[in-house]
Amino acid sequence: MREEFKFLLSVPIFGDLDEMDLEKIANLGSIKKYRKGNIIVMEQEAGASLFIIITGKVKVVRIDHDGREVILTILGSGDFFGEMSLLDGLERSATVVANSKAELFIIHRTEFLDVLHEFPQIATSLLAELTRRLRRADAQIKSLSLKDASGRVANALLMVADDNGMFRKGAVEIDELPLQQDLANMAGTSRETVSRMLHQFVRSGHISLNGNRLTIHNYEAFHKEFR
Repeated sequence: MREEFKFLLSVPIFGDLDEMDLEKIANLGSIKKYRKGNIIVMEQEAGASLFIIITGKVKVVRIDHDGREVILTILGSGDFFGEMSLLDGLERSATVVANSKAELFIIHRTEFLDVLHEFPQIATSLLAELTRRLRRADAQIKSLSLKDASGRVANALLMVADDNGMFRKGAVEIDELPLQQDLANMAGTSRETVSRMLHQFVRSGHISLNGNRLTIHNYEAFHKEFR
């Protein structure tokens, strides 16, 4: 496999394929680079491609009628997006924006559907990932509708921890905590509230902060109390 496509080895939905099969998939797509702030896909536009993140991070957002941004999730290397429109042929359900410099592998709908037919194990992995995302969305809806400010901010931290945290002996370390405004947009609250809740969690011993590195000292206890 060519060096520039070695990233496919770490994409979970391709986990059951060997290098020869991955080489076939690599030859079907192309690589494109985006700068921070670039819009990659727009909500309600026609969806014709699957995107796999090689490097960098992107945020998946919805914009309300007042122009306020709600972040549904932040994705990083090895993650993918755009699969819903490929499967049902409908419009994009959200906008995706580069949250840093990002390099993406893009495969168009026709080729991706051919891949699903040739490698049905990818479809099984894709269903598992869609189910995980649905459960996550349910938790986020519950947080936004039922929880107070501390619960919303804690849920946002847990989402980041689940996606990007390093689990060690019951604790979780997040090396690159999103900006407080991004956390606020995930939690449906203000940046000031996020700052206040983070300091509250520090004082209560739930977390520690060192620059943009955050540690949840007891993940299970934090999860049980706030989610």
